[in-house]
Parts: sequence; C-alpha cells; structure tokens
Amino acid sequence: MTALITLARPRQWIKNIVVFAGVVFAGRLGDPAFAVRAAAAFAIFCVLSSAIYVFNDLMDVEKDRLHPRKRTRPLASGRVGRPIAAVFLLALVLAGLFAAFRAGPRFGQAAVAFLLLNGMYSLWLKRHAMIDVMCISVSFLIRAIAGVRILQDADPTVALSNWLLLCTFFLALFLGFGKRRSELVLLEGDASEHRASLGEYSVELLDMVISIVTTSAILSFSIYTIWPETIANLGTDKLVYTVPVVMYGFLRYLFLIRERGLGGNPSEILFRDPPLLAGVVAWVVAVVGLLYLR
Repeated sequence: MTALITLARPRQWIKNIVVFAGVVFAGRLGDPAFAVRAAAAFAIFCVLSSAIYVFNDLMDVEKDRLHPRKRTRPLASGRVGRPIAAVFLLALVLAGLFAAFRAGPRFGQAAVAFLLLNGMYSLWLKRHAMIDVMCISVSFLIRAIAGVRILQDADPTVALSNWLLLCTFFLALFLGFGKRRSELVLLEGDASEHRASLGEYSVELLDMVISIVTTSAILSFSIYTIWPETIANLGTDKLVYTVPVVMYGFLRYLFLIRERGLGGNPSEILFRDPPLLAGVVAWVVAVVGLLYLR
C-alpha cells in the first residue's frame, strides 16, 4: 500500500492547485457552494493526475531504472509489479472520470481532454523537443479551464478569462523549460538515453527560451491586472500592486535553476526554498485580501 501511494505521487498534487484560480478570480471563493465545487475539482484532478503518473511509469519503467533519481520509483525498483500497477491505473481512471461527470458535463469533458492529452504525451509527444513542454503547459491550461467549467456547470454566467489562460500557459512553460534545463545539466551526456527530447535541447537554447517565456508570463499578468475588464469584474484596480511579488517569484526561481542547479522538480523546490515559498504565500494572501477583504 505504501508503494502504491508513492506510485500515485501525492507530492505532485500541488500542481492541481491551479484549478482554484477560477473560483478565486471569479470572486466566488466566499460562496461555500462554489468553494466546495472547486475543492472537488482539485480532488478529482489529483486522482486523474495520479493515473497519468502510473501510466507514465508503466511506459518508462526500463528507462527509469537507468536514471539516477527515478530508479527508486516503485515500478523501477520492483516494489510494485506491472500487473498491480495496471489494475491501480484502471481504478484511478474509472474513479476519476465517474466523479468528474457526476460533478458536471463540462467539467467531465475537461477531465477527458486532460487524460487524452497526457496519454498522448506519455506514448509519443514527449519524445519531441518543444512539443513536450508545450503539452505539459496545455495540461495546466486544461486544469485552469476545468476549474472554471465546474463552476459553469452550476452557474453558466461564470466567465472564463482569456488572461487567466495566458498567465497559466506561460507560467507552465516557464516551469517546464526550467525542468528540462535541470535534467540536461544533471544527466549531461546521457540525457538523450533517459528522455529522447533532451537530445535536441542545449543549455544555451533553453536559457534563451526561458528568458522569452519569463518575460511573456510577467507581462501577461501585469497587463491582466490593469485591463479594464479585469478591474470591472474584480471590482478593484489594486491587483497591480502584486506584480513586484510575482516578479520576485520568477527571479528567485531563475536564481535557483541557474545558480543552484535546481529545477528538476518545481513542487519540491517550492517547499525546500523558504524565500520562494514566502513569496508565493505572500502573493496568495495579497490576492485574496485585495479581492475579498475590501
């Protein structure tokens, strides 16, 4: 049971927190009914993302055994056999989809799209440079959309912000390319043997791409905070004051992947680096305060 829990990668569930963006920026976090729906969306995507992790480990078990870190995973180390992992995968998929469609048809469709995209990623798309990280980013985009769809299943008037999607997309690209850079440096000459797409990357290329997506992410959020429609919908023009905190978060993360050699696992970095964690918490508190404590 412990090995199965490890196989589900609960530490990675934090990535699904993006589903809460919809309820927060729709101004509905204070409504218990919508807050519960957002929490349900988070829980369902935790189940679905665990299914994807199990499927990915089943596909990559042989390569993982050669990886300096991944070889300790339950499947690669032999603590969980393939037949048991396959049954566990099926149970996670069925439970996740059943709960998703019970929550609402629009949310259920987003859940199906999430599984299909990540299934294609594990089977084929992850072998191609740029496309691999783009798929990861779209996966985060689907999470953000799902967080709105579950609200729309209860109230069709809830709007889906294009700026929310842009900010989510560029942030995911930033984290994805940062992870690829870390893997490339860690694995050095053996990178392509562990992940096919890494053979097409170089540190110089990734540094240039990371600079582009960092600028795009910060500009997208900055424009979002002063966009007239945003101010009208949220009822405040003070969100722009959180831009310096966002800037610090990106710069701190860049420092960690460039100077400290981190970046392989964004969720672990967040909890291992107190300044970065403090910045994220400060931004969340500031946003909630500005939107709900007026």
